[in-house]
Amino acid sequence: MTAISAVSALQAALAAENAAVYGYGVAGAYLAGSKQAAAIQDWTDHSEARDTLSAMITRLRAAPVAAAAFYALPFAVHDSRTARALAAYLEDGVTRAYLGVVAVDDQRLRTFGALAMQAPARRAAYWRGSTQPFPGLVSAP
Repeated sequence: MTAISAVSALQAALAAENAAVYGYGVAGAYLAGSKQAAAIQDWTDHSEARDTLSAMITRLRAAPVAAAAFYALPFAVHDSRTARALAAYLEDGVTRAYLGVVAVDDQRLRTFGALAMQAPARRAAYWRGSTQPFPGLVSAP
């Protein structure tokens, strides 16, 4: 793949991190106690990952994709159960985005992507209450 493909993969990961930052703001409003504390930590982790990706994209002489002002949620969030489901959904999206980074030619970026997808896969399992055999991959019907 070319450097443009590496930038595209990093931009997709950045877009997923931006969506997660936004989504955790919504989910956190419906959580309390230890679940809210976990959501705050996850929001912080995604904010830091967003900053890391922005710096990486800038070093490749590209402009990082800007966060949207608003993100459409995949379903209505109105209580703790749907907030936890949203958190798992967001983490699955971030994991999928890092799978794209794993596919680039640059070995350093592949290693980065493989390591970066581990945290959202763990967080998705936490919010879902179970693991998946291939985190980030959509299972066949």
